[in-house]
Amino acid sequence: METSEYQDLLQWIKIQAQELGFAEMRVTDLDVTAALPYLKEWLDKGHHGDMNYMSEQAHLRADPQKILPQALRVLTLRMNYLPESRFTQGQDWRQEEWDRIHQPQSAVVSVYARGRDYHKVLRSRLKSLAKMIETRMAKLHFRVAVDSVPLLEVELAKKSGLAWRGKHTLALHREAGSMFFLGEILIDVPFVVDPRISDHCGECQACIDICPTQAITGPYKLDARKCISYLTIEHKGSIPLEMRSLIGNRIYGCDDCQLICPWNKFASPSHVGDFSERNRLENISLVEVFAWTREDFEKKMKGSAIYRIGYEQFMRNVAISLGNLLRHPETLSIEKANVQSILRNQYQRIDALVDEHIDWALEA
Repeated sequence: METSEYQDLLQWIKIQAQELGFAEMRVTDLDVTAALPYLKEWLDKGHHGDMNYMSEQAHLRADPQKILPQALRVLTLRMNYLPESRFTQGQDWRQEEWDRIHQPQSAVVSVYARGRDYHKVLRSRLKSLAKMIETRMAKLHFRVAVDSVPLLEVELAKKSGLAWRGKHTLALHREAGSMFFLGEILIDVPFVVDPRISDHCGECQACIDICPTQAITGPYKLDARKCISYLTIEHKGSIPLEMRSLIGNRIYGCDDCQLICPWNKFASPSHVGDFSERNRLENISLVEVFAWTREDFEKKMKGSAIYRIGYEQFMRNVAISLGNLLRHPETLSIEKANVQSILRNQYQRIDALVDEHIDWALEA
C-alpha cells in the first residue's frame, strides 16, 4: 500500500472506533524499553504483592512481539466509563462520591465496577474493530488486548500520545481525566506512529497526599500491597490488621486518588450504556449488601467485574467495612446493635475467612 492509502485506512479505522464507543485511537511502535527499569524495580521490591502473574509474565510485557510475533504497531484506544448519570446532579460529580465515602453506613464501590465488566465490553468491541480492519486488508495478523493480556498498557498509551502517566501511576488525559479504560490491538500494519503528549501534573501531588494507606510512595511509585484496590480485589486471603481500619467503607476498589485529581473535573461522560450503574451500586448500604445470600450475589453481580472476586472475598470486604462502621464515632448505639446482630447472623454461614473478619468487626 502507498503511504496515502495507509493514511486513508487509518482515518477510516478511527471513525469505526468512534462508532463502537471509543473516545480516541492512536498508534505507537512496540518499543517499551524505557519502562522496563521501573517494572524491574517494582517487582524486585515486591510491590506487586500476590500478583505473581506480574513477575511470571514480565518477559512478555517487555516485548509485545511475544504476544503477536508479526506485530509492527499497536493501536491504543481509550473508552470513557464515567456514567452519564454522574452529570445530572448539578454539581461536580466528584463531590457526590466524596460525600458517600464520608457516610460510614454506605457501601462504596469504585465507579468503574458499577456497570458491566469492562473486560467483556472492550474485548468484544476491539474484536469487532479488528474484524472490520480485516475486511480491508489481506492476510491481516492481529491480537486484541485488554488488561488481562500482558502488555505495558500505560506505557503504550503514553508513547502513542493517548495519555500521560499521572503520579498515581494511572493514565491521564486532559479531556477525560483518568476515568477511562485502555484497550489495544496489536497489528502487522506499518502505520505512521503518533507523537507523545506532554505531562501535565506539574508540581501537584494531591493524589500522593490523599491516599488513605500511603500506597503511593512517591511520584509514579505504587506499593500495591498497601493499595485498597489491591487489598479488596487482588488479595485473596486475610486483610492485614493494620490496613482494615484504613479501608473505611470501600468494599470494592478505591477512587480517592482519582477523585482528588484536578483533571477529573473535566472527565467526560461515557455514552456506552454498559457502564451505567446496576443494582443501585452507586447508592447502597453496607447492611443491605451484607444480607445478600450467595444466590443474591451471583444474580446481581453476574456480568460485573465484581463477580470475579467471588462471594466469600466480597463479603470479607463488607465485614471489614461494617467493623469500621461500628468503630465510627458518629454511629449511634441503636445502629451499632443492628450491625452487630447482622454480623452475628452471618457467622459460620459463609466460610472461615469471612468469620475471621466478622470476629474483628465485633471486637469494636
